[in-house]
Amino acid sequence: MKVLFIGGTGTISSACSQLAVERGIDLYLLNRGLTSERPIPPGTTVLTGDIRNPASVQAAIGEMTFDVVVDWVAYTPAHVETDIALFGGRTKQYVFISTASAYHKPVQSLPITESTPLHNPFWQYSRDKIACEERLLRAYRDEGFPITIVRPAHTYDRTRLPVRGRWTVIERMRKGLPVVVHGDGTSLWVLTHHRDFATGFVGLLGNAQAIGEAYHITSDEVLTWDQIYRILAHAAGVAAPQLVHVPSELINAFDPDWGAGLLGDKTHSVIFDNTKIKRLVPDFKATIPFSRGAEEIIGWFEADPARQVMDEAHNRLLDEIIARYRAAWPT
Repeated sequence: MKVLFIGGTGTISSACSQLAVERGIDLYLLNRGLTSERPIPPGTTVLTGDIRNPASVQAAIGEMTFDVVVDWVAYTPAHVETDIALFGGRTKQYVFISTASAYHKPVQSLPITESTPLHNPFWQYSRDKIACEERLLRAYRDEGFPITIVRPAHTYDRTRLPVRGRWTVIERMRKGLPVVVHGDGTSLWVLTHHRDFATGFVGLLGNAQAIGEAYHITSDEVLTWDQIYRILAHAAGVAAPQLVHVPSELINAFDPDWGAGLLGDKTHSVIFDNTKIKRLVPDFKATIPFSRGAEEIIGWFEADPARQVMDEAHNRLLDEIIARYRAAWPT
């Protein structure tokens, strides 16, 4: 099977690239030739081109056709318009990477299934992904463009701390300083290791039953945000982290970018029903708990001190939010 990944070295896509090659897929990666902290698997063919410059892509792929094309970096309707123009008639399956944050917010009912309505008035990122899905569905219905939609939830690898501020949060906990947890820390969340995601994803490639369908691929492990922070603290050798619970609306007032991701996604409890992907890809099962993933993350950062970067602006922001919150709500 001949597969083109547009991207392929990101947090999620890197594990999919590795597993695709291991399973004998003839994998091509289209990228701009930039270096990445995630290695390209041996046996992969790299094509140099910029998907934002269609002429460079046309020059890179020539007359080639593919069984599957996956765009890991399409975020707006204009991006998918480019893909439709480039790959219409060139592929038997086009896979669009959407987002589970597109599901209705506030959450109306749990668990979330693929038939849960898409609606997010809080986060432009999610609204753009919804618009992409709508355009692709029209292309499928009106033009026969062979789409599959995949909605990852919060997926991580060893290089990605799944909290705002990244290593700054770990360093603060190690120094005994408080860190901010949105809400009251009890909302439910799902973190998926990228190797687990890859098992479900690669099973969709070339599968005719996936055409015209949407799937989310997530872990079945459900954690509170307090648990997530405490698991990270434990992996970092911190026995009793200081967690300060701050309303998401207040965080948004200090940092609208952080707030958009909270109000549009992480503030809301989520549980995902993965029946649909498991039915089509029977070998998909998320087996890596976040406790093990957290150990991988801390180990990766500790392996090279250069990775342990303190974001001083975020550090000051945390101090300011905590001070203002405690002044208004003394304990």
